Amino acid sequence: MLPITSVTTSRTKEAIHSPEALLRWSLVIVFLWFGGMKFTGYEAQGIAPFIENSPFMSWLIDAFGVRGASGVIGVMELSTAAMLAVGAFHRGVSVLGAAMSCATYAITLTFFVTTPGVAEPTAGGFPAISAPIGQFLLKDLVLLAASASLLRTALARWGTARS
Repeated sequence: MLPITSVTTSRTKEAIHSPEALLRWSLVIVFLWFGGMKFTGYEAQGIAPFIENSPFMSWLIDAFGVRGASGVIGVMELSTAAMLAVGAFHRGVSVLGAAMSCATYAITLTFFVTTPGVAEPTAGGFPAISAPIGQFLLKDLVLLAASASLLRTALARWGTARS
């Protein structure tokens, strides 16, 4: 059995210097920032049209109101940030955090087809996308790819550790 200092040192180095560390910690920052903003009136009003038009999330507004729905999403995003951060040091939690991140961006990408105003009519409609809505949502494609990359690595490490 290895001494605790040896295990801690190797896991800390892995959490900071592994190939996916930049993706992980970038996603942690994104989730902390976006999640924290969900508790402001400005952000709650800003995301309301996305939630209202979503078949997956519109029930949140019915159940909690706009500010409450935004708060629920904020709690989920902050929880995802925590799981991603802890996952840097724990393989099982890494899988959970990466899966939560994937789920978040998969859901937000559905807004691309459910939210009015994504296509820009003055530019000929789809595939031309509007700046405030379409381009805002399109960035989630890259965040989903980063999350999927983390999930793939986390699953591989978790499987190796269980063997």
